[in-house]
Amino acid sequence: MMVFGFFKKQLLDVIDWTETSENILCFRYPMEDREIQNGAQLTVRQSQVGLLVNEGQVADLFGPGMHTLQTRNLPVLTNLKNWEMGFQSPFKSDLYFFSMKEQIDQKWGTATPITVRDKEFGIVRMRAYGTYSYKIRNPKVFFEKIVGSRDSFSVSDLEGQLKASILTALATYFGQAQISFLDMAGHQEKLSVLLKEALKNEFDKYGLLLESFLVQSVSLPEEVQSQIDKMTSMKIAGDMKQYTQFQAAESLTQPNTNTGVGVELAAAMSLSKSLGETTVAAPTSGGGNNEDVFKTISQLHELKTKGIISENEFEAKKADLLSRIK
Repeated sequence: MMVFGFFKKQLLDVIDWTETSENILCFRYPMEDREIQNGAQLTVRQSQVGLLVNEGQVADLFGPGMHTLQTRNLPVLTNLKNWEMGFQSPFKSDLYFFSMKEQIDQKWGTATPITVRDKEFGIVRMRAYGTYSYKIRNPKVFFEKIVGSRDSFSVSDLEGQLKASILTALATYFGQAQISFLDMAGHQEKLSVLLKEALKNEFDKYGLLLESFLVQSVSLPEEVQSQIDKMTSMKIAGDMKQYTQFQAAESLTQPNTNTGVGVELAAAMSLSKSLGETTVAAPTSGGGNNEDVFKTISQLHELKTKGIISENEFEAKKADLLSRIK
């Protein structure tokens, strides 16, 4: 039976791996009933790395090219197997191939909002999503930390672990950095650079290199965004008072080439007073107060027509004033 078992084994003298999918990160060469003979030719293709593993211990690493498997180029395995005088008989060892290609266009996103403390709006729940790319940097670390005893490992197998690491790092970073939401939303390119730097060590501990990390969108829940819009409108109302006063003052410094300048100035000063009053307190119920609102809107429209305020400023203030009517 022992003789039959010996001849049943297949001796490998040529070993290589042709990738059948772009999704594979690591592949263990089938070794059941096979042994590697002395002088076997190992071919490692471009963008691949080969790794011999002896009883779970990482041994020798092979880069792209053709390698003859002999004692002189198997220093680690020779030591592990105690081949003091070299080896002549076939040997059994696990051989793993790793794809070193960059895995591009990987998606990340917050399935549920991340709670962060915003320096302007307090505690808010934020969503974000984008893309990233990575590749294997250190096959030995990747094998020990990720692959283990598996026959193969794919991009989709790793996806969940990487997304969890990304979201944990994001929550930690936002909690410590105290960047306002408006700064994040307005400077996504800079935010992408900062987050990539924050995530670099997280990928490195798995033997990976984070090649790119992009933030494509940062958003808040609809109800929070609505509150921010209201706050912005209130700020616009206050700023418009100062703006009309400035425009009135500017008109005094210009040559009086238009006979209507005095009328425009009077309207601007009157509107400035009205804006000051409506900014302090909202109108209470009553027809008289509604008339004041309509009068102010009329004055605003006149200033818009004469080019003293812009269309956007007019529409923003009009909407704010109409919301006060009861």
